[in-house]
Amino acid sequence: MSDQPTYYVTTPIYYVNDAPHIGHAYTTLACDVLARFKRLDGYYVRFLTGTDEHGQKVEKSAEAAGKDPLTFTTEVSQNFRDLADFMNFTHDDFIRTTEPRHIKACQAIWQKLVDAGDIYLGSYVGWYAVRDEAFYGEDELTKNADGVRIAPSGAEVEWVEEPSYFFKLSAWGDRLLAYYDANPDFILPESRRNEVTSFVKGGLNDLSVSRTTFKWGVPVPGDDEHIMYVWLDALTNYITAVGYPETDGGNYAKYWPADLHMVGKDILRFHAVYWPAFLMAAGLELPKRVFAHGWWTNEGQKISKSLGNVIDPIELANRYGLDQVRYFMLREVPFGNDGDFSHTAMINRMNGELANDFGNLAQRVLSMIAKNCDGKVPTPGPFEADDTALLGQAQGLLEVVRDQLDRQGFNHALESIWVVIRAANGYVDRQAPWKLKKEDPARMATVLYVLAETIRHLAIMAQPVMPEAMEKMLDQLAQSADARDFTALGEGGALVPGLDLPKPEGVFPRFVDEDAE
Repeated sequence: MSDQPTYYVTTPIYYVNDAPHIGHAYTTLACDVLARFKRLDGYYVRFLTGTDEHGQKVEKSAEAAGKDPLTFTTEVSQNFRDLADFMNFTHDDFIRTTEPRHIKACQAIWQKLVDAGDIYLGSYVGWYAVRDEAFYGEDELTKNADGVRIAPSGAEVEWVEEPSYFFKLSAWGDRLLAYYDANPDFILPESRRNEVTSFVKGGLNDLSVSRTTFKWGVPVPGDDEHIMYVWLDALTNYITAVGYPETDGGNYAKYWPADLHMVGKDILRFHAVYWPAFLMAAGLELPKRVFAHGWWTNEGQKISKSLGNVIDPIELANRYGLDQVRYFMLREVPFGNDGDFSHTAMINRMNGELANDFGNLAQRVLSMIAKNCDGKVPTPGPFEADDTALLGQAQGLLEVVRDQLDRQGFNHALESIWVVIRAANGYVDRQAPWKLKKEDPARMATVLYVLAETIRHLAIMAQPVMPEAMEKMLDQLAQSADARDFTALGEGGALVPGLDLPKPEGVFPRFVDEDAE
């Protein structure tokens, strides 16, 4: 096997009962940025997304639509593919839980759990939320004004009594706690790890892992009266996609364990409690990290279909620009926290940070080079302290941003890039190359070279978040396709004096809100 490092990142598989919205785009965008960054940093990357297509809720929705479940899920799954393509996501695989490869993997891990003695046949009696496809204890429920029991998610629950196979989750509590303690970065952010630890310390009950009252799911091996609990089915997708049950060689040996499962905070328990317990019982390695991000609100209001305020990322991108939306979503709030979308904040980021700070920096520097240096990269003279200070900041970005993204600190990484952008704008003001043109043309050439080289670093570093805009910026610096990964940030990658540059064009236009009064 190659010594080149690998990186395996996954989104949750999205439930096909939902229309794609900003939450789906947000999760997948975060994974896309990591995948792009790691590819530029020399990794073999495996980036997985897909759709979760089994379960009682899907069966009921298909029936209501007058379609068989497979036809229904095929149509809805395509909406998520279309969103991924529109958002310029670079996933390597799109998995559907209705695929034969996945059914094979589910039945294989089930058999592993049976062979380990961790599955037994019993009878489930308790509360179940169809919307969540989740079981809840009496102590987790509240009642609404009509006296209907409600899960913590807000979903109504119903009383279920049926034969069921159970997974011995209760036997895994101490081992899970020991694992969390030994691997403090397994669940991030820290607040979420504390929630999970508290839940497990409260005691775990055995988990019902099969259903008999509907048929839309993966049949239990050896007992076709039962289908697998949708979460055991769904979680297995992460190993299906790397070739499980084949574990010797191939993609499984290359990419598993996953480096990161990215999830919304509402499904953390499934990923940080049930999934590691299943894997431990099956004798398989655990993913290296589960990161649970927050939710978006819309202009301060909780997003819901009933309020009619669901945010369509495609509509946003058509209005503001795709890279602008990608930037805003990862810049606006610390990743892991809840965030509020507002059009005012979006426009302020676009005009203040993208157009004024970054776009104007590139435009005026490249325009001065076009006007005063015959459209060629200027030849620098000796560097002064101010020059080396700015170049040093630009050259130090990779190490800083790499560390921040390795902890999913997207907004911190973007802030680090903007620290250098603001430093470059300050340098322009101090050095005033428009004055140097008359007073000291050689010094002007040095200043413009330092600025162009700084912009090159910034554009390469910002590619994972704004790939199309940075492609245009690097085109204007006449950088070849093989001079855009992170090796170009090292020795030998600097701009070559005398290189012809194309006519500069603006990359980030100011946004004028035509709807504003």
